[in-house]
Amino acid sequence: MSLKAEMRRLRELDWRELDIKEAGMWPWSLQLLCCLLVLGGIFFAMHWYLAGPARQQLQQAQAMEVKLLGDYRSKAAQAANLDMMREQMNMLEARMVTLREMLPSGAEVPALIDSITETALDNQLEIDYIRLRDTAAREHYVEQPFDIQVRGDYHRIAAFLAGVAGLPRIVTLHDMTLTPEGENGQNLRLSLLARTYRYRQREKDVP
Repeated sequence: MSLKAEMRRLRELDWRELDIKEAGMWPWSLQLLCCLLVLGGIFFAMHWYLAGPARQQLQQAQAMEVKLLGDYRSKAAQAANLDMMREQMNMLEARMVTLREMLPSGAEVPALIDSITETALDNQLEIDYIRLRDTAAREHYVEQPFDIQVRGDYHRIAAFLAGVAGLPRIVTLHDMTLTPEGENGQNLRLSLLARTYRYRQREKDVP
């Protein structure tokens, strides 16, 4: 049968009278078209069933590849700078040891108070009091606050503050107030809160 005759047969076909039970009597072109549609449906279903999970796994593997590449680059950069990082770490550890040595132990706090007293006397200041407060425990250190009140002229007070800041043990100064005294106001009264710190791992008995 020629192709023209087959095409004419398809055009003249009454599609409403088609019966699947008589598919063998359909024009061969219609049978071929139906076979192609069925094969296409089967292929699509197999692709969706088999390739869908594989595609998802591929996307996950690609995302993991990007992450691993990023980790690799980061670690490669760290490895390239390993010697410099070790040197910096050694410097930081040495600096930390130096700072820890500047923190007094519990037994050294009275000696620190004596040093502050001597600094005040060396600068010819009158000491009203140097009074310890209760300690406050922090995560890595113990804070020891104490109140200081001294009297003298401006230059001697400034020298006293510089001397306290230059002590070998760490002392921080807070809440400083200066109040004039006397008729001419040349003398001043200095009140402040000072704090020193003790490294907790050095303490056998932490308050």
